[in-house]
Amino acid sequence: MILGWIWTLIVFLSILFSVFTGKINEVSAATAHGAQAGVTAAIGIAGSICLWSGVGNLMDKTGLTGLLAKLLRPLLNLLFPGTKKDPQLRKDLSANICANILGLGNAATPMGIKAVKGMRLPHRPHMATDEMCRLIVLNTASIQLIPANVAAVRASLGCAAPFDILPAVWLTSITSATVGLTAAWCMGKLCRNG
Repeated sequence: MILGWIWTLIVFLSILFSVFTGKINEVSAATAHGAQAGVTAAIGIAGSICLWSGVGNLMDKTGLTGLLAKLLRPLLNLLFPGTKKDPQLRKDLSANICANILGLGNAATPMGIKAVKGMRLPHRPHMATDEMCRLIVLNTASIQLIPANVAAVRASLGCAAPFDILPAVWLTSITSATVGLTAAWCMGKLCRNG
């Protein structure tokens, strides 16, 4: 809701300033060009998103997600102790993490929402738990081994080697996830003790 108001204000101010500066024709041309470029980019990446989302569904139906849940169990038990008692939560978290590893933020979101619902405290349903905060941090700074969406955007814009960013993506995503999880852990301790 608030974001919609912010975008409306930005558009309104842009039009207002273009009228006062006499550049309304340039703004109109840029608007038309931007809309066309947006549609072209969306069509270009749709195929890749469909492909990788299909791979995610295939992984779930073939039981690979369950296998990954077993492999990720020590990490999940450390970061999300609630998964020790809830196998469905562990499966949802594993699917979410695997989708993020494949760079499929769009496919990871529904799984993450399902996992967060499983982490709710019955007596305090509107309060975020430490596990919820860690999951949000982990999703925001997701470790990506295959940044499929970013590569699809780069390919749609004419990049000859869309996956040449892999070392930079690995380094930044691992660093941001480590720093974010450490900060979430420290803030959780600080808030409980304060």
